[in-house]
Amino acid sequence: MFLFISGGEIFIILVIVVMLFGADKIPEMARGLGKGMQQLKNATNEVKKEITESGKNHGIDTSFVKDIKKEVNKIKGDITEKVDDITGPIKRNL
Repeated sequence: MFLFISGGEIFIILVIVVMLFGADKIPEMARGLGKGMQQLKNATNEVKKEITESGKNHGIDTSFVKDIKKEVNKIKGDITEKVDDITGPIKRNL
């Protein structure tokens, strides 16, 4: 399931796209979309790198972000475990 869209809906969307643009234009569009996504990814990585380097140059400790992520993931795991404990019997009854 991708973004709450079923397989049938994806198929209908693909048929409409082929009808609108033609089969010969779709690879060009996909290639352009891929290049755009790659440029966006490179730009965000450069911004992250600049922020990290700037923080290090000014003596700001940037390692706390990793600690925060670790704590958030730990809490998320605990919550997921508790929810599964609560909903487990309900799921089995359905």
